[in-house]
Amino acid sequence: MRKYICSVCGYEYDPEVGDPDNGIEPGTLFEELPEDWVCPVCGATKEEFEAAS
Repeated sequence: MRKYICSVCGYEYDPEVGDPDNGIEPGTLFEELPEDWVCPVCGATKEEFEAAS
């Protein structure tokens, strides 16, 4: 599962962990996140995330 990095603050979305504080279950791929999901650290939109290399 590919991780994604917030280009604004550096937060790393790890699909194996999810975002349980915001109702995102572990195992949720980045592509499956709701369109209105935002970075839990800085509030950046999904468009501001880049795939980790």
